[in-house]
Order: sequence, then structure tokens, then C-alpha cells
Amino acid sequence: MSVQQEVDESCSAERDEVAGVMTEQVGRLLASEVSVERLTAIERGDAVPALWGKFAELGLPSAMVPEDAGGIGLDIAQGMLLIRLCGYHAAPAPLAETMVSLHLWTRVGGQPVPGQVTFASPRAGRLRVEPAGSRLRVHGKLTRAPWCSDGHLLAVVEGRAGHSIALLPASALETISRKSIANEPRGDVTVDLTLEQSAKRVLPIDVRAIDDVLQLGALMRAQQMVGAMQRVLDVSITYAQERVQFGRPISKFQAVQHMLASCATEYAAASAAAEQAAGSWGRAGQELAVAVAKSRCGEAAGHIAATAHQIHGAIGFTKEYVLHHFIRRLWSWRDEFSNETFWQRRLGHLVCAKGGAAIWPLLLGEIE
Repeated sequence: MSVQQEVDESCSAERDEVAGVMTEQVGRLLASEVSVERLTAIERGDAVPALWGKFAELGLPSAMVPEDAGGIGLDIAQGMLLIRLCGYHAAPAPLAETMVSLHLWTRVGGQPVPGQVTFASPRAGRLRVEPAGSRLRVHGKLTRAPWCSDGHLLAVVEGRAGHSIALLPASALETISRKSIANEPRGDVTVDLTLEQSAKRVLPIDVRAIDDVLQLGALMRAQQMVGAMQRVLDVSITYAQERVQFGRPISKFQAVQHMLASCATEYAAASAAAEQAAGSWGRAGQELAVAVAKSRCGEAAGHIAATAHQIHGAIGFTKEYVLHHFIRRLWSWRDEFSNETFWQRRLGHLVCAKGGAAIWPLLLGEIE
């Protein structure tokens, strides 16, 4: 083993240790701060808990920013573990979006910015960028941009020289505020503003880099869905063990056991696909892995949501019960950054373009 390999392995081990510590800290923080009662209060319009300051104290927004840019330096796979936790606890703040946005922005040479940062899907609309003297004019529209009322919005913009990525101040955007089915903020944004040159960064490779933005958003939502599916499964198992019918817990009935087993199977498949996609980021087979993960998680989300409601019966539909907070997030997230139908078509085109002889090497990640 060369000296460089030893250094790389040592650095990787240190980052894994840091990621483990952060995962534990974030899990404890979310478990203590995000209760069913608090989520229900937010649904009624109460103020969001002051989570963001606590996230900032732990350095979580810049967790996926390189160390030389002032971040913690977690890689995609390590950062996605934190994002999965956000899904498990239904974190009522855009931590996942901020982590990914700052990773994208610093990857193309931008400097980290404080506060919340979100990013829009490249398929959510079209923004144009044009010279305006020594500055830049950005204009266009985006639909259903997540958490875009505060901080900054990161978006792909199209200009004469190709595509770039721009950091837009949310306060300067004309936004029609909406809510997703999960009651999370989504906004239809009209952009017409001038920016300094430093607010735009050229993407390193034109079309592929744009697709990376879409793929990273899909991977983020897949990880959040896996976290939410795990929570739904945990809640369903607990309920089945506690709910007594005909003199015994319903978990003792074979039909209920079968439903729980089918949910566990779907969760395991989705979790494995999301983990594989995170581990494949930046390597051969990335696009295939992300397409599989987003489509597989979308399918699993539908099955687990329906089956969990069968297990719970009427109580699963009540506002006071925990289940709907996670079910509605599954329904919302499966459609964002493109749904399973889009990604299954992408899979089909990818496989057909490579030809039949390339299917096995493609599955093994030996070719792009």
C-alpha cells in the first residue's frame, strides 16, 4: 500500500467516525425536539420550533461542505445518513435541502452562506441569465420550490454560454406561497433581479452537471422516504403489538403478520437501493443507481402507506395520531425531483442505449 493510500484510508476512517458521532447527535436532537404534539401544532399554524439554531450549533448545514471551504467534509453517503434521520423524524426545517444546496454551491467554487438554502429541480421551470453591465440579470419562473421563503434559493440558469448555477436571495423573489400535501412550504417563484457576478457559478460539465442536480435531489428525497418508511413500519409494529382484539394482540394474527412482513420487505428493498445509490455517487453506475433508488422508493412508499392504514384501521386517519405526518410526506416526496414513472423511463432508456450485452456490466457498475 502506498503512502497516499494509507493517508486516504486514514482520512476516510476519521470522516466515518465524525459521521457516526453526528448521526447519534442528530438522532437525539430530533427525538427530543420533534414530537407528535409539536408536529400537530405546526399543522395548526403555530411557530416552527427553534431547531435551526441548534442545527447551526452542530455545524449540520455545512456537513457536506469540504473542510477547506469551512465545512465538515462528509461525503455523499455519509451526509445521506443524516438526511435519512430527517425523514425518520419529519424534521420541520429544510436541513436536508440546505446540506445538499451548500454541497452543490461549494462544489462549483461558491462560498458557503449562513442560514437556510434550498434548491429547485431543473425540471421545475426555466431561468435565463443575461449580462446587465457589470452585473447579471436573472429572470424566469419556477414552480413548487421547497422552503423558498427564507435564506437563499439555488437554481440552474441558462445563458448564452450554456448552463450555470445561481444563488438567489429569497427576499428578492416574488413568491406565491403554497403547501405540499405534507404541509411543507412550497412556492411558485417569479424571478427578475440583478445579481453580482459572484452569485453565479459555471457548472463544470454542461448537461451532465445539470442532470447531477436532478439526481442529487432525487437521492435526497429517496433517503428521506426511507427514513419515513422506517418510522411508519416502527409505528405499525408497535400498534399491532399493543392493539388487542378478540383477546390477543393483533400482531398474533397471521394476516397482520403477513402485512407487517410485506412492509418490512418493501422497506428493506428501498433502503438497500437508496444506500447503493449514495455509495455509487461520483462513480460508474451513478445514474442507474439513482434511477433505481428513486423509483424503488416511490413504489415502496405507496405499498407501505396503504398497508399501514390497513393495519391501523380508522385511527390511522385521525389528526391526533402520528401516522399521517409520515404518510403524507411519503406521498409528497415520491413526486418531487420526478416520480417513479420518470425514473423508470430513464432506466429503460439507459439500458436500451447500452445494448443487451452491457446489461450485466451496467448492473455491476463497471460502465457508465
